[in-house]
Amino acid sequence: MRKLSALKALKRLPTPEEQLALMREHVRSGCEGRPGVYRMLSDEGEIVYVGKSKNLRTRLLSYFRCVPGEKGASIVRNATAIEWSYEPSEFAALLTELRLIKRYRPRYNVAMKRDARHFCFIKVTRGSAAKLVVVRGATHEDAATYYGPFHGASRVGDAVRELSDALGLRDCRADQPMHFNDQPELFQFGARTPGCIRYEVKKCLGPCVGGCSTAQYGDRVMLAREFLDGASDAPIEELRAEMDAAAERLEYERAATLRDKVARLEELREQFIRFRFAVETLSFVYRVPSHEGADRVYLIRRGRVRAELAAPSTPAEQQELDRLAAEIFSSNERETAQVPTHEIDELLLLSSWFRRFPVELERTGKLAS
Repeated sequence: MRKLSALKALKRLPTPEEQLALMREHVRSGCEGRPGVYRMLSDEGEIVYVGKSKNLRTRLLSYFRCVPGEKGASIVRNATAIEWSYEPSEFAALLTELRLIKRYRPRYNVAMKRDARHFCFIKVTRGSAAKLVVVRGATHEDAATYYGPFHGASRVGDAVRELSDALGLRDCRADQPMHFNDQPELFQFGARTPGCIRYEVKKCLGPCVGGCSTAQYGDRVMLAREFLDGASDAPIEELRAEMDAAAERLEYERAATLRDKVARLEELREQFIRFRFAVETLSFVYRVPSHEGADRVYLIRRGRVRAELAAPSTPAEQQELDRLAAEIFSSNERETAQVPTHEIDELLLLSSWFRRFPVELERTGKLAS
């Protein structure tokens, strides 16, 4: 009878409390206090959370001390297994964590958490009638163009509205039908877009009501890109000319409004300059001590890791590092505020790392980019 009861106990699924005890014992008996990344898995094998720590053992055991209602308690109670792997350093663990989150998109990881809440980007959407949108990070629209990162989403949003108004770019919903005046309509019947108020007050070229051609709108989008890249001040010059004209007509209230618009665009332009300088300073050879003594070297250019290898221990390995560094740092890269979609998260991560640990910059070998 006792034997039968024992068999039944073995066959039944563990209770949540028993499962927690099993996972806790798994960590206690097998996890070391080293840098690394960990994965929480559901009973279906789904990775529900990815994390990193400079001391895996301490971090994982802390989950079992969380009280109900805390995020950690929710994560560990929705997992039935914990996996981990060691990394040579906390920096290496940070990079691996980022790559795993981007690969698996675990449901308990909040959209590339890090500094996303502090930064924003300006996105130029796809299509023949592109629009400017302020976003917190990359979206699934991989073909879009991003500029940034910038501080102060509200201020940047105001400046983007001024830029759109100055150039006549639309700000309507993404799926708004467009009716350029050089494109014959395939279907003459059916309701057309009602009058556009921004078009009526001359703040939009009106691509939805046949107010412009595809080429005319495209030229304005190109001006916006050049301004965001720091290559043209045309929008500011246009607003300043309007401001001067209003002042000459003694329309001082309108002139003051235009002056504020110019100030917001100038502030945005200053952010471009500061951003490019900050990114350019993140170009160097970064040697990171390893937990077990096998240091790693990262070749970082414009805020992104371009290569990673073991620290050289022989003249031949040093020669190979020098060759690779020369190849990476001597290649021509156009200075631009554009950020490739797939590099946004890594740029934010590295910016955050060196801002949190400025002493790390002292151990880098600075190179001109």
